[in-house]
Amino acid sequence: MNLKKYFIRALHRLQKGPGYTYKELLIWYCDNTNTHGPKRIIKEGPKKKLIWFFLTLLFASLVFWQWGILINTYLSYNVTSSLSIGFKTMKFPAVTVCNANPFKYSEVKHLLKELDRLIEVALERILQPTPGNSSENASPPLDLELWHQIPLVLIDEHDKDNPVIVDIFESNQTALGNETAGGNQTAADNQTAADNQTAADNQTAADNQTAADNQTAAGNQTACSHQGSDNCTYRNFTSAAQAVTEWYILQSTSILSKVPLQERIRMGYQAEDMILACLYGAEPCNYKNFTQIYHPDHGNCYIFNWGMDEEALNSSNPGAEFGLKLILDISQQDYIPYLSSAAGARLMLHQQKSFPFLKDQGIYAMAGTETSIGVLVDELERMGYPYSDCTMNGSDVPVKNLYSQYNTSYSIQACLRSCFQNHMIEICGCGHYMFPLPERVNYCNNEDYPGWAYCYSSLRSSIRHRQICIDSCKETCNDTQYKMTISMADWPSEASEDWIFHILSYERDMSTNVTLDRNGIIKLNIYFQEYNYRTISESAATTIVWLLSSLGGQFGFWMGGSVLCLIEFGEIIIDALWITIINMISWCKGLKQKRVQARYPDAPPTVSELVEAHTNLGFQHEDMDALPRDKVLPPEPGTPPPNYDSLRVQPLDVLGPDSDTE
Repeated sequence: MNLKKYFIRALHRLQKGPGYTYKELLIWYCDNTNTHGPKRIIKEGPKKKLIWFFLTLLFASLVFWQWGILINTYLSYNVTSSLSIGFKTMKFPAVTVCNANPFKYSEVKHLLKELDRLIEVALERILQPTPGNSSENASPPLDLELWHQIPLVLIDEHDKDNPVIVDIFESNQTALGNETAGGNQTAADNQTAADNQTAADNQTAADNQTAADNQTAAGNQTACSHQGSDNCTYRNFTSAAQAVTEWYILQSTSILSKVPLQERIRMGYQAEDMILACLYGAEPCNYKNFTQIYHPDHGNCYIFNWGMDEEALNSSNPGAEFGLKLILDISQQDYIPYLSSAAGARLMLHQQKSFPFLKDQGIYAMAGTETSIGVLVDELERMGYPYSDCTMNGSDVPVKNLYSQYNTSYSIQACLRSCFQNHMIEICGCGHYMFPLPERVNYCNNEDYPGWAYCYSSLRSSIRHRQICIDSCKETCNDTQYKMTISMADWPSEASEDWIFHILSYERDMSTNVTLDRNGIIKLNIYFQEYNYRTISESAATTIVWLLSSLGGQFGFWMGGSVLCLIEFGEIIIDALWITIINMISWCKGLKQKRVQARYPDAPPTVSELVEAHTNLGFQHEDMDALPRDKVLPPEPGTPPPNYDSLRVQPLDVLGPDSDTE
């Protein structure tokens, strides 16, 4: 009943205001709205009415078009970058120093002995020595097991149209060597079985690395294990030096991956031997102020001011006298000859509690020099979702961070390497030596995983897997970058090198003999160049305030409207919905009446007819033949009933306004 009254009141409200039809509602809106244009449509003459209708429709379309552009611009979540310069006391960066050579050759020589002999003979054959000068004849026979796993081959391109692949250790090597010894020799490495690297020596050397799975090469076979196998990959080099280095690194990786971590740490450079002197500002320091970590590329590395066990140090003033001063000994005479072709110290400046990725972000300091590094600080502040796809701490990244075992913070470099290692473990069944391992997983090597190099090479060159890692990893929202200005000078000078080397040798070895030389000594000066730091921060280019003001500006400019006009437009929509509901109710009632009429095709009897038929028996015509003659009743006079034909019930939908008082 309450719902019925509500609809009745709504109906009378429409009768008093907008009307019962859509046309009446539209006319009422145009006559009462505060928006410019609609009023002129109903009040002007026919010609002007057409003109104003066209102008109103045109400008309304422009408003909606501009609104669409503004909303789309807002939903794109663009950002603007602002640069600000500040001045404050800053934390001194963490400084990681490593030796370019990961291990002392004297400590790992017994592990690499067969590999070194193999590469020496291979280099002799690449250089095409005369038969009498070969050192292979006087040495014990070579163990070619490593060679058969990942062999080196030469590609003779003397005839450009018909290149010939020649295994260095083939029996017919001499004949092919004489053929290729002419002036235009091109050598290439073909690395079979996992990443077959080919070495080459020439003015235009081309090295071809072939990798094959399940390599079982025997005799003179140097391609893949199976004739015509597709499980091979090739890498090209422009120099034999590059090919030999890559081949040696791959082989040594397989050998060193089986050595326990503690043993690898012992074979590296120790802090007390490498760090000869340390001074931070006016305070002395030594190797005990450094944190040791093992880095697969550089062996033992040492981090100053990492902030893991103590508070990070602040720098009181800019300038070289308030920075960090180090003297390092890299012991260049104990370098592995075929593994490290560069000599010096590898160093990197980074944030506290972050892992140093020296291969990507480190710099070299040359031996026999004093290297001064002036530091400028840039702080990056990115906005998070939805403005940029960055992460605060990596918790929302779907990649397991393998570097978390170092208790370091998240970085995109750690994520990319962890993603690659996870893919390699999933596809190859083992992990690469250069990246951390999860639990219950072993490093790859030639003995336990003979096809690992081919799998690694295929995975490294796979664009699909690389893109998966790029899409999965995110940049950090807040980051600190250190810009360096580097200058160098010879150190020590010729005039002072004698006494400096004597003192440093005595302090380290307690010996009066000089055990240091210019080829192994490096001096570093690291300091803040100035205390001005730059902050590059992102802010939203479009805000909700901008959106509302822009929408209102376009609506007011083209239509002369305001927020109240929008409310009026909302009101007419509600009224139109009411009219639609009422029309639907009327339609349902009409449909119901039609169904009743279908059941009673004749017109329904009047009230007088119903009364006459049921109350006055005198007006009933009975069949006299239905009763016996002796029982027929005499006719009874009757009074005709009053005429009730004028008695009609007023329909509900034409009630007067007074019924609104219910």
